[in-house]
Amino acid sequence: MNNYRDIIKAPIITEKASNLKETENTYTFSVDVKANKTQIKQAIEAIFNVKVESVNTINVHPRKKRVGRYSGYTNRVKKAIVKLKEGSSIELD
Repeated sequence: MNNYRDIIKAPIITEKASNLKETENTYTFSVDVKANKTQIKQAIEAIFNVKVESVNTINVHPRKKRVGRYSGYTNRVKKAIVKLKEGSSIELD
C-alpha cells in the first residue's frame, strides 16, 4: 500500500457502530481487502493521531443478487473494528 488513505476507505456509521463507539471506545471502518491488521493500525494512528489498542477484521463475502433478469454478485468488503486506548477519540462527524 502506497498511502494510508488507500488502506482506510470510509467509516461505517450504523446503529451498532454508534453503540460501540459510545460504550467501548471502538470504531468501525471499511478497509482495503488486502490490508492486514498491522497496516490498519499504522494507518489509523497516522491519519487520526490516536493510539490503537487492538484491531479485529471481518471479511464480508460477496452475495448473489438479482435485478430483474440480470444476476450478479455484490462487492466483497473488509471491515476493521478498531479499539482505541483510554483517552483517545476520533471525531467522525
